[in-house]
Amino acid sequence: MSLLVVGLSHRTAPVGVLERAALTGDVPTRLLHDAAATATVGEAALLNTCNRIELYADVDKFHAGVAELSLLLAHHSGVDLEELTSHLYVHYEDRAVHHLFSVACGLDSMVVGEGQILGQLRDALAKAQEEHTAGRGLNELFQQALRVGKRAHSETGIDKAGQSLVTFGLEQVAAGAGEIAGKRALVVGAGSMSSLAAATLVRSGVTDLLIANRTPARAERLVEILGPDVASVLDLAKVPEALAEVDLVISCTGAAGVVIKAEDVAAAVASRRDAQRLRHGASEPLALLDLAMPRDVDHTVHELPGALLVDLESLSHAHAASPGAGDVDQVARIVSDEVTAFSAAQRAARIAPTVVALRSMASDVVAAELGRLDSRLPDLDERSRAEITQTVRRVVDKLLHAPTVRVKQLAAEPGGASYAEALRELFDLDPAAVHAVSGTPVGGAPQPSAGGTR
Repeated sequence: MSLLVVGLSHRTAPVGVLERAALTGDVPTRLLHDAAATATVGEAALLNTCNRIELYADVDKFHAGVAELSLLLAHHSGVDLEELTSHLYVHYEDRAVHHLFSVACGLDSMVVGEGQILGQLRDALAKAQEEHTAGRGLNELFQQALRVGKRAHSETGIDKAGQSLVTFGLEQVAAGAGEIAGKRALVVGAGSMSSLAAATLVRSGVTDLLIANRTPARAERLVEILGPDVASVLDLAKVPEALAEVDLVISCTGAAGVVIKAEDVAAAVASRRDAQRLRHGASEPLALLDLAMPRDVDHTVHELPGALLVDLESLSHAHAASPGAGDVDQVARIVSDEVTAFSAAQRAARIAPTVVALRSMASDVVAAELGRLDSRLPDLDERSRAEITQTVRRVVDKLLHAPTVRVKQLAAEPGGASYAEALRELFDLDPAAVHAVSGTPVGGAPQPSAGGTR
């Protein structure tokens, strides 16, 4: 396969652009199908997270593939192509594999080493399989990426040094608003990120937790998991008035617009200040952790006295410290080794149909010549015929052994596809026979490799 990646992330685009480009509702599914339906794309998968949008595709033309996928990203995200292009990155073949493996290991995450990306990759593959846009190539690639990610976490300390976005966000909240334990908390949303946030709050010592969600049944299921002695369901419409009753709010919904307005936060802060003044207690800020993309909390809350807003933009700025250099270097070596092995295996697999077709042709030649021998020497005894047959086959096998073994070795190296082409030319192999072995139509072979670009 010729793998192409076109995408944008927190590393190349400001949060404002990521927010406008966020794919919600049924948009990811439509983008996935449109990508798979383009003339240059054979398979497609979409990795769509709060800080990353990446299209992975098996393409037969590099430049046309980049142009088509970039146009689709612009169309479905609603961001003008000219503006979006300046934030896009492009990786091709080996560099694309290296990028995916790095992502799987958490090396490209906002919080380096976080393990949540593995679940997101697994979801991306499952979605592509469900929508029938991923075939054998992307299935093998993503499965290998998941294995590489697991290996990095099991063989190095990056999983201990790295944190999930939720954990890192709560650290920032604790730094500005005091310890999490004992706080009254509200989680808005009941998806995977919100569920992780709720579970993390309980582990951190929160015993009074409200869950609000657009679909009450999902909130109720989350409460059942956490335990009714710790959590309870809140009507989503009552979130504004509940802000004054809690110390911490975590919001991560799939809403297209603002869920928590600045005026509601301001009213809650004023109410909390009055209550704390009556109790003569220390005034702690109302903390809000916004993990949604696009934002759930009005960004002007940053300017409100008495409120502490931690969002993806502030988390990106805060994460200056990374895991130990030794762990990162060790994971980088794992990624490099795995890319080399995977790419060599892919190149070797490309030549296998040619080798099989060559041996099949040789077998046909042997059979034809033995048939001609039978017609010329009909009285040849069975023992002599068997000896001649064995000798002819042995000669052919010995003649083919060295070139087929050597071509497999050469095919595992960069540019190895050219050796398969040479073999086909030298032995005048029928292209239809080669493609019949590989299962691809004539003319469907991958284009020669090109380097990754940015």
